[in-house]
Amino acid sequence: MRNTIAVGLAALVAMYFVGGMSARHEIFPWPQLSALRTMVGGEKAAAPSRYTFDGKERLIGDESKTPVTCPTQTDRTAVLLLLGQSNAANDGGQRHRSNYGARVVNAFDKRCFIAASPLLGATDTKGEYWTLLGNHLIASGQNDNVILAPLAYSGSEVARWAAGGDLNPVLVDTMKQLQDSGYRITSVLWMQGEADLVLGTTAEDYQARFLSMVDTLRQHGVEARVYISIASKCLEPSNGGFKEHIPDNAIVRAQLALSKSGHGIREGVNTDALLDGDDRYDDCHIGGSGAEKVARAWLNLLSGDHRLETSR
Repeated sequence: MRNTIAVGLAALVAMYFVGGMSARHEIFPWPQLSALRTMVGGEKAAAPSRYTFDGKERLIGDESKTPVTCPTQTDRTAVLLLLGQSNAANDGGQRHRSNYGARVVNAFDKRCFIAASPLLGATDTKGEYWTLLGNHLIASGQNDNVILAPLAYSGSEVARWAAGGDLNPVLVDTMKQLQDSGYRITSVLWMQGEADLVLGTTAEDYQARFLSMVDTLRQHGVEARVYISIASKCLEPSNGGFKEHIPDNAIVRAQLALSKSGHGIREGVNTDALLDGDDRYDDCHIGGSGAEKVARAWLNLLSGDHRLETSR
C-alpha cells in the first residue's frame, strides 16, 4: 500500500514539473492543451475600457475627450510637434487639462480635442506636461491658441525615428495630417535619449540617426526649429535603466553637438540637469514637481526665441 502511495506521489510531482516546463517553454503537451481549452471555452473577452490603442500601443481614442472645432492658425498660434519616448508620452506622474478650454487643443487624426491628459497620439495613459506648457503659453500672453500634436513612444530609440525605422512613416503621416488640417508646425520639441544610453548607441550613430529624422521633417515641409532636449537619465532596472547615472555620456555629447550643428536645431530643456530625485516619481519618469519645472523651462525657451523673432 505504501509503495502504491509513493509511486502515485512521485507521478504527481513529475506531472507538476513536466507541466511547468511545458508551459514555460511551449513544448508538448502544453500548446495542444491550451489550444483545446481555447476551442472549447473561447478566448477571454477583454475588459471594457474608455481607451483605444493602435498596433504600436499608441493611444488613439479616449471616450472622455471633448471634441471641438480646430482653431484657425494665426501668427499668434503655436503648433507644437512633440516627439520622443516615455518622458514625452503619457507617463507623467500628474495629469493636466486646459485652463482655457478650446484655446489649448490636442490635434490628432485631423480632429481637435480640448487638451487633457492623457493626450492622443502618444503611448500610455498617465500624465504629461505638454498641456501645462500650453496653459503657460496662453497665460504669458505669447499665444492666443496652442495646438499640441504628440507623437511619442515609450522606450523608443532614435533608430526607429530615422529613415527606414518603423516610426518614420508614422511621423510622415502625422505631419501630413497637420498640413491637411491647415496647420504649419511652429516648433518641434524632442525629448528622447534614455533608451539609446542603455542600448549603448554611439555618439556618431545617434547624431546620424537624429539628422536623418530631421531630414524627414524638412523633406515634408517642416521649416520650424527642432529643439533637442538633453535627456539620457532613466534609473533603475525596473525602468530598463542603470543603477547610477554618468552625466558625461555618449548620448549627451551627441545631443549637445547636434544643438550646435545648424540645420535649424536648437538646444532644448536639459532634464538631466534640471530635475532632482524628487522630481521623478520612479527614478525615471517625471512627477508633478518635475512637470512644472519642465513646462516652465520650455516656456522660457520658446518665449526667448519668440522675443528675438519679433524684435527683428
